[in-house]
Amino acid sequence: MRSAFTLVELLAVLAIIGLLAAAVFGGWPLMQSRADSARCLSNLRSLGIGLNAYLAENNMTMPPLAAARASINEDVPVIDTVLAPFVDDKRAFTCPADHELAQMTGTSYFWNSALSGQQAASLNLFAIVTDQSKIPVLVDKEGWHRFSENRVNHLFADGHAAKELRLFTSP
Repeated sequence: MRSAFTLVELLAVLAIIGLLAAAVFGGWPLMQSRADSARCLSNLRSLGIGLNAYLAENNMTMPPLAAARASINEDVPVIDTVLAPFVDDKRAFTCPADHELAQMTGTSYFWNSALSGQQAASLNLFAIVTDQSKIPVLVDKEGWHRFSENRVNHLFADGHAAKELRLFTSP
């Protein structure tokens, strides 16, 4: 009866463990990027809930906001100032993949300023799009989700959030 592994068996086990580790750590950036994108979508849903709370207190009228601001020092009504009282967690204004822009501007998302002041029940985008499931309300400022640079996260007027082709942000 044997009580120990042979050198060949030990090397075979170490080789298998090495291959498994390489497979896991090789895919780590992709997994991390997809997790950040999912958390970003969750943030947009939270902001959508905050927007609905704002609408309930303001006669179902969309807030009159600027699309964004260049610096947090600007006194401009934007989502992170106007919607802040209606959002439980202030981290919702920052996409986890955004490591710079939110610190400079206060948020990782653009507001669709074409919707400012419109009644929520009758939103339209440039008098062309009236289907609320197709009207973007908030959009990632940048395509910082690795492995999907041509797509950004959107919050739509009907409340759903999804990763869509980049329409309103710079390439």
